[in-house]
Amino acid sequence: MLVMGVLNLTPDSFYDGGRYTTTQLAVARALEMVEEGADIIDIGGESSRPGARSVSLDEELARIVPVVEALTSRSDVLISVDTTKSAVARAAINCGATIINDISALRFDPEMGRVVAQAGAYLVVMHMQGTPETMQQDPRYEDPVSEIKGYLRERMDAAISAGIEREHLIVDPGIGFGKRLTDNLEILRKLSEFRELGVPILVGLSRKSFLGEILDLPTSERLEGTIAANAIAIVNGADIIRVHDAKEGRRTADVAVRLRKDAAQH
Repeated sequence: MLVMGVLNLTPDSFYDGGRYTTTQLAVARALEMVEEGADIIDIGGESSRPGARSVSLDEELARIVPVVEALTSRSDVLISVDTTKSAVARAAINCGATIINDISALRFDPEMGRVVAQAGAYLVVMHMQGTPETMQQDPRYEDPVSEIKGYLRERMDAAISAGIEREHLIVDPGIGFGKRLTDNLEILRKLSEFRELGVPILVGLSRKSFLGEILDLPTSERLEGTIAANAIAIVNGADIIRVHDAKEGRRTADVAVRLRKDAAQH
């Protein structure tokens, strides 16, 4: 069970935007998350919050590359880069990143699959309706889990066709990415069905708006909701949780994994 710590280098991310705007601050936060139990640091240079617009290639590179370089010189933690741009992925991999977390599932940049394949890197394939700018404008599903599974299966096939090994794929059902509250809850409830895809499952639900809808609380007060939802996700089959709060995420994971193992034995 892996914990992926979120490190946003953006001014406009929904929770921690603007906190880590220098390489020194960003690396210090990454090392702190490693100390708190993070197995992977997921570095993002472009916000994917609802309504977010894309940034230029040069700006994203300027945010990400110095941090990846500095972090690899200080730690052997696994580094993931959250990007949809193949040039950013290539530069990050050259600096030591081993995972590319592509919210577009190879749809936005036709070169991404080849770059990941040639490097032998891992790829997170995520489901999203539309783009970050449009995804929450009236998302609709008839059968969310079935439709999302079908999409992920098709994007996995595209990744394999690009030369990426199946063993290097991870799927993310994309909680909060073009989903209504009822869709997010159904995904969590039926998460075990995604085991049929035969690859690890990542969930990212840390402090997201669906928790705010349930609790009627701002992002700063959604930690307990995040812990509860992550525990349920792990018991229902998640292999990786993506969190802003690494210490709490690690402790949640350790307890929930024990519960999952115990339930399987009885």
